[in-house]
Amino acid sequence: MKKTKEILFALLAIAFVLIFPHTGLIPIPFAYIIPVLLVIWIFLKLHQENFTDIDFNIKALKSKALFTGTITAILLFAFLYFAFFPLLNKLVKLPPADLGDIANIKGNTGFYIFLLAMGWLVGGLYEEIVFHGFIFTRLEKIIPGKQVLLIAFFICNLLFALYHYQLGLEGVINAFVAGCVYHALMLRYKRNMWYAIFCHAVFDTIALTAIYAGY
Repeated sequence: MKKTKEILFALLAIAFVLIFPHTGLIPIPFAYIIPVLLVIWIFLKLHQENFTDIDFNIKALKSKALFTGTITAILLFAFLYFAFFPLLNKLVKLPPADLGDIANIKGNTGFYIFLLAMGWLVGGLYEEIVFHGFIFTRLEKIIPGKQVLLIAFFICNLLFALYHYQLGLEGVINAFVAGCVYHALMLRYKRNMWYAIFCHAVFDTIALTAIYAGY
């Protein structure tokens, strides 16, 4: 019974961090990160854990993480937009990603700078803590069997992709592939989340800059 309650509690926490940001209950842009991180902190405290237990450790910050994350992000962006999606669109015609309000970034320097900052704070730091930190480690704890790492990895990045549903099918596919790369990079370097944070943030920076420039 105790194990069942723990699983249910974890699933409810995961559902909250996935759904709440899309509810629009907080009208201030990106302000949803505050209650979500607060819920994660309370959840961890109740389980006698802290953020280092979900692989976010400030002391693990290294210059190598910035360098490796940046190079990986550049290669990932080039692969997705010059190879993967051109080939995929030849096989299956996909509607272009729905950029929504981000489309207004074109030629708008102030908005561009704001979104760059959010790309690092929300896209890089926040989303990595939530998905490849909190959600992934919760899935590892509740999924049984020897293949728990692989299964948790797949489910985590599928959720990460679906979390970006507002971008349309192309955006969801992009998020899944990119999410897998961020996550794999983190696992490759002994679960040092900074590798994923920098890779994610730099990838978002490249994408936002391309949109701002009109590409």
